Amino acid sequence: MNAGVALRAMNIDDLAWVEGQERVLHPFPWTMGNFSDALEAGYIARIICVDGRNVGYAVMLTVLDEAHLLNISIVRECHGQGLGRTFLDALCDEIRKRGVAQMFLEVRPSNEAAKRLYTAYGFVPIGRRKRYYPAADGEREDAIVMRLGL
Repeated sequence: MNAGVALRAMNIDDLAWVEGQERVLHPFPWTMGNFSDALEAGYIARIICVDGRNVGYAVMLTVLDEAHLLNISIVRECHGQGLGRTFLDALCDEIRKRGVAQMFLEVRPSNEAAKRLYTAYGFVPIGRRKRYYPAADGEREDAIVMRLGL
């Protein structure tokens, strides 16, 4: 990991900050209850910090040798600095050590920045979930399902 960049476990004391960032970053944010439930259920929940300052968060579910990246977010003022890739590197390193062989995620077709990151990282599209995400016009947006072999 880059100098000054660290990963740590998300805990209950982080939830207010995480929920606040979620509301800023996403038009249809997870709730504090979603994050709290993930922590209670034992999902992998991490905070990425730069020089001791929280700059992002992620939640993953692992089952047997598979991981599902449910949420990964970098604070807006840190976009474009390579932290998304750094965060993915750290998350993949952690789950590889747990014996995970592949990771899945969903991404909105309209989320060009995320699609570029995931494709550059090696994720490949493997399917679509029709009408998966809520959309601003009251309709629903498909999700592209992507897979990464670890």
